Amino acid sequence: MTDTAVASAYDDLTADLVATSGETVTVIAPFTGEPLVELPQSSETDVASAAEAAREAQVAWFAAGAAYRREVLLRGHDLLLERRRTLLDLNQLETGKTRAQAFEEVVQAANTARYVALTAPALLRPQRRKGVLPVVTRASVDYVPKGVIGIITPWNYPVSLAGMDVLPALAAGNAVVQKADNQAALSVLALRRAFVDAGVPEALWSVVAGPGDTVGNAVVDVSDYVCFTGSTATGRKVAERAARALHGASLELGGKNPIIVLDDADLEKAAAGVAFGAFSALGQLCVSMERVYVERGIADAFIPLLVERVKALHQGPALDYSTDVGSLTSAAQLERVEAHVSDAVSKGATVLAGGTRREDLGPFFYEPTVLTDVTPDMSCFAGETFGPVLSVYIVDDEDDAIRRANDSEYGLNASVFSRSLTRAHAVARQLDAGIVNLNEPYRAAFGSVDAPMGGMKASGLGRRNGPEGILRFVDTRTIGEATVLFQMPRTGREMEQLLPVVMTLLKTMRTLRLR
Repeated sequence: MTDTAVASAYDDLTADLVATSGETVTVIAPFTGEPLVELPQSSETDVASAAEAAREAQVAWFAAGAAYRREVLLRGHDLLLERRRTLLDLNQLETGKTRAQAFEEVVQAANTARYVALTAPALLRPQRRKGVLPVVTRASVDYVPKGVIGIITPWNYPVSLAGMDVLPALAAGNAVVQKADNQAALSVLALRRAFVDAGVPEALWSVVAGPGDTVGNAVVDVSDYVCFTGSTATGRKVAERAARALHGASLELGGKNPIIVLDDADLEKAAAGVAFGAFSALGQLCVSMERVYVERGIADAFIPLLVERVKALHQGPALDYSTDVGSLTSAAQLERVEAHVSDAVSKGATVLAGGTRREDLGPFFYEPTVLTDVTPDMSCFAGETFGPVLSVYIVDDEDDAIRRANDSEYGLNASVFSRSLTRAHAVARQLDAGIVNLNEPYRAAFGSVDAPMGGMKASGLGRRNGPEGILRFVDTRTIGEATVLFQMPRTGREMEQLLPVVMTLLKTMRTLRLR
């Protein structure tokens, strides 16, 4: 994308921000370190105005019906694919990731749009349920949108993460006020524009930008339900703030994700998978891998293959598919990565690959780095690096690998490599992680839009994707009715008279195993 095209996209998309404070922030392009755009900032008043307009728009959106929402979201799906080049350019320029990893985001958002559009109408249709006793009462359940959903998305995967939260919320009949991270606001606004042009009312999905401690808090306060993706520390604050209003929250938080390479694994494929899983988006992905546990019997063969694969990764700033890994997104990210590697090396860790900046490529480029001899006193041992640093550990057997993989406060993603799917499944069922991938680092589970995705332990609450990812945005309403065949007893004498009938019904239901 040319400088002129960037300026045009900026002028066009930032007009969609709800931002009247008059303040701007400079967004830096990771590939060059040069200013990309001056992004308008929103105020707390802007958030309140957006929420008020969203509530009004939500009434008509829900009343239009599930079939109408389905067709709008499917049109949005089509426009998203038609406009993919602009989305890819903006995504790369804002985040520093490669073309292939930016395309993964478009695929995820498109898959989510199609899935929720086609799934929500049947999933949210009113359902008949059993009453107290057969022929005495009946019950039905319908689903009520929560109202305004507050969504706070990070800079690292703006298109896919926004799509995974916003689109099911809309499919369920809600409105959205989204706080986009300044570093990725253009990508979010481009995604939104595709769905607005497809028929989503402008006011139904508002985007604001600004500091988390003001604008982010305001989004939580005006919402009936909150989705947050980010650090565990901030996620706790979001959950506490939402809980004070008795509102629910879905939180995808930190991770220190492990890969286990069993002694019967295809070592070439495992090395390729570990390298991809650790350094996709240069490690700036919630489900990327930071720990690999290798059984002792294959360690001497596997580790050189892994190092060779990592060293062969092509790193650069190209806006095409010629690179395998890109840049870190900011100076803060670079500082954190360098601090983790420096701390580890100073305490005895060995660098097998990487470990240095690539200033010849750009200001925030850092080589994919593989460490061994990492010990618990090092920052990268248990703390999330969120960058291109992978620690390799040799374990005695699979039980040792499982124990050490689970020895973490986090439980987001895990992976197992083995030629035996039976064995891999057995290991997977013992791992404390919300998603587990077999012979693949993250895409098999993370990308399965029909299956829930989320964390255990300090990695979060709630689930994206699948029916669970839609149902989090609705409340259930049960309607019970008494039939005309029997009148429910209202006095002690009436209950006494019906006692033989009730006892007979209860025993019959038990005998016939009727629920």
